[in-house]
Amino acid sequence: MMIAFVPRGTVLERIVVQDDAAVPQGAVWIDLLSPTPDEDRKLEAALGVAVPTREEMAEIEPTSRLYIENGMRYMTATVIRASDTDSPSVTVVTFILGSGPLVTVRYEEPRPFNLLASRLARYCGPNVSGESVMMDLLDAIIDRAADVLERVGSEVDLISQRVFEHNVAAEGPERSYQEILKAIGKKGDLNSKVRESMVSIGRLVSFLANEAEGLKMQKDQRSLLKGMARDVASLADHTTYLANKVTFLLDATLGMVTLEQNKVIKIFSVAAVVLLPPTMVASVYGMNFHKMPELDWEYGYPFALFLMLAAAILPYAFFKWKRWL
Repeated sequence: MMIAFVPRGTVLERIVVQDDAAVPQGAVWIDLLSPTPDEDRKLEAALGVAVPTREEMAEIEPTSRLYIENGMRYMTATVIRASDTDSPSVTVVTFILGSGPLVTVRYEEPRPFNLLASRLARYCGPNVSGESVMMDLLDAIIDRAADVLERVGSEVDLISQRVFEHNVAAEGPERSYQEILKAIGKKGDLNSKVRESMVSIGRLVSFLANEAEGLKMQKDQRSLLKGMARDVASLADHTTYLANKVTFLLDATLGMVTLEQNKVIKIFSVAAVVLLPPTMVASVYGMNFHKMPELDWEYGYPFALFLMLAAAILPYAFFKWKRWL
C-alpha cells in the first residue's frame, strides 16, 4: 500500500494511492507499507527512488543500512513494535531522503508512524518538508522507546519486590518462582529489543548529522539531531542498567530456588537419619534367631518398641539442640 501525505493548509492530507493513480504532486511524505512490485516501479518512475527489498533491508552491516545512491540517502533502522503485547518484536524501516519528499518503506506498523500520521492530520507547521517529517518520525520513535523503558523499569521494580519481599509460600514456591522467572525473561527480552533499536537509531542519527550539509538542513534541525543523539545515548545507557538489574534478579531468583530445593533435601535427609536407628533395631529383632534372649521375655515386644521410639527421638532432639533444624 502506498500512502502519500500532501500539505493542505495547516494539515497533511492522507491519500491512499490506488493502483491506477499517479503519485500525488507536492507530497512531503510517501509511506510504503508492504509495497507491491508495481508500487515500487511507480515510485521509481516518479521520483527516481530504488526501493530496497525486504531481504536487503534485513541486512545488518552498516554499509548496507546507511548509504547514498543517486543523491538519495538510504537509512534503515530497527524499530520496536507491539511492545504492549505479550509478543513484542522489532522490525526494520527504511528512510529514503533527498531533496524531495521523505519515503519510508516498512512491512509492519510500529506505533510511532500511526501516532505521527494522526498528529500531522490535525496540524503541521507551515514549512513542512521531507526533512521535518523525518525529524518528527525519529523523535516519535525515540519517545516511544523511552516510554517502553520507563514501563520496563517500573515492572522490574515490582518483580524485585516480589523476589525479596513477597511470601512465596502462600502461593506455592514452584508456581511462584516459575511465574517470576517468566516475568524476568520477558522484561529482559523487551529491554534487549529496545537496546537493539536504539543502537540502530543512534547510527542513523549520526549518519544524518553528517549529511546535514548536503541536505541543506536548517540550524534548528541540526540542533534537533544533536539532541536526539544525546537522548539515544542516554537511553542506550539506561538499557545497560536495566540489563544488569534483570541479570541480578535472575541470579537472585535462581538462588531462592536453590534455597527452596535445599530445604526439601534437608527434610529428606533428616527423615532418613531419624528413621535409620529404628530401622536398625527393627531389623535386629526381626532376625528370629533361637538364641535371642528377648524372644522369650514377657516385655520384649514393648521393650523393642520403646527402643525404636527412643532411637528416633534422640537424633531429632540432638539436631534441634545443634540448631540444624
